[in-house]
Amino acid sequence: MQIRQILATAAVAAVTAPVALLSVSPAYAGTNSAVQTQEQSSIAELRQAAKEARKAYRAAVAAEQALEEKVDATTAPEHPLMVAVADAKKAAEAATKAKDDADAAVVAAEQKLADAAEADKAAAEQELAAAKDAAATAATAKTAADDKVTAARTAVDDNRIDLLRQLDKAQKDVKATRAAKEAAEKALADAKDEQPGPDEPTDPQCKEGAALDAALSGLPSKIAAGSTVDFRLRLTNGTGRTLDEVLPFVSVGADDKANGKDISGKLHLKSKQGGTWKTVDQESYAGEFTNVKASAHVDLPLRLTIDRSAPAGFGASAAVGAYFNRDASCGVSDYAVYEFTINPVGAGNSDTPADKDNKPKPQGSSSPVANSGSGNGSADTDGSLASTGSSSALPTLGLAGGAAVVLGAGAVYVVRRRKADANS
Repeated sequence: MQIRQILATAAVAAVTAPVALLSVSPAYAGTNSAVQTQEQSSIAELRQAAKEARKAYRAAVAAEQALEEKVDATTAPEHPLMVAVADAKKAAEAATKAKDDADAAVVAAEQKLADAAEADKAAAEQELAAAKDAAATAATAKTAADDKVTAARTAVDDNRIDLLRQLDKAQKDVKATRAAKEAAEKALADAKDEQPGPDEPTDPQCKEGAALDAALSGLPSKIAAGSTVDFRLRLTNGTGRTLDEVLPFVSVGADDKANGKDISGKLHLKSKQGGTWKTVDQESYAGEFTNVKASAHVDLPLRLTIDRSAPAGFGASAAVGAYFNRDASCGVSDYAVYEFTINPVGAGNSDTPADKDNKPKPQGSSSPVANSGSGNGSADTDGSLASTGSSSALPTLGLAGGAAVVLGAGAVYVVRRRKADANS
């Protein structure tokens, strides 16, 4: 399975069930039967996720169709609001005719007064006054009837606009649920395709949470959009033996502070490999180190650039290390998540590192742990290792939290495959 497939699997699990996310990375420290049980459990969870995704998609399509029918019905003559418009028009037409008749009566009364003999003028004047009163009443009635027509038409327009807004949201829901369904189905298919065969080693020696420490340093707690910051990943070998190959994994993610929308595409990560800055695609390891002595550490320079167009948001960088030895032993460190805030363009970057308020903690732990020492001195950790649920930012950073688990799963997979190749 490629790491991108593990990413898809973890993404589906993160949406449908947080517990399923943790099952993406197999537990290789157990027996073969335990590993097989874990993989079967993951398949079952992914199958359930795909079922729920298909159900959500069908519901979204049904909602969209229902709204389309409602929108089409808004202009049908039999629609209650259209009936109200028709009735208001009839009343307005009658009021207009009544006003025209009343105005004509006034004209006739004025002419009668002009032609009346002296003895008849008083009666003619009374008749004219009555005609003018009737015309004024008719004019008021016509204005009221016209206002009712306007109100009826406005009700039709408001109803249609409201339904169109609902339809727009429903169409977006269809698009989102379709994407989720396709991702869930692909993750399930990939997981089925990549189940280990009967002769494939399950690697009980490949340890998760091994004595390999991963820590980021130099990452500011606040970064302005449009800026670039340099930091580093330090991997410290606490295994007590030389590690033939050490692989660093790093990921970044962010959410819009205003609406929680994923804005990770506006973050660009590079690592310095062989003296050259190279893009980290976050679907593979970010570099490679060999012959790392016991108690020594290795550093990977990193560079994060945030687009000027990025909105204010919550960000996080996740890191994990893996090792592989020629004797096929292997292991993966606990992962670390370091949080930062994205500020508007020109706001400047903070001099405060992400670990100002917290000491690093292993994933799933509630108590701080000391930094692993190295032959070059103790590790310099300028970040805080966030534990699940401990941060105000992490509830909106499902992407970053999920990325950390995915990194661990990807690292386990890489060393597992390399061990299998070494044994073949």
